[in-house]
Amino acid sequence: MPRSVNVVASRNRRRKILKQTKGYFGARSKVWTVAKNAYEKGLTYAYRDRKNKKRSFRALWIQRINAGARINGMSYSQFMGKIHANNVELNRKVLADLAMNHPKAFEAICNKLK
Repeated sequence: MPRSVNVVASRNRRRKILKQTKGYFGARSKVWTVAKNAYEKGLTYAYRDRKNKKRSFRALWIQRINAGARINGMSYSQFMGKIHANNVELNRKVLADLAMNHPKAFEAICNKLK
């Protein structure tokens, strides 16, 4: 009996990966084994950086809040301490947005805390 191989499924599996690696440099987008390795590596970077993105944004928000608080005569730690003491239910993302785009509203919050 002849050997049976499922070429259709194999080709589709390879084509799917090669489609994902479209735009990669050189052999990374054309040669199956190289493309497969590049694709898998890319997935690990994507997984890792979804976590790092959260860290980066939190750090950015803290810097923006700190800048806004210092303009209004407080340090970041004093500001956040007073935020928690007065039970103000605004997270860092919202506070950073206010500090950047709506300085009058941020100033009003600072004056309320003082």
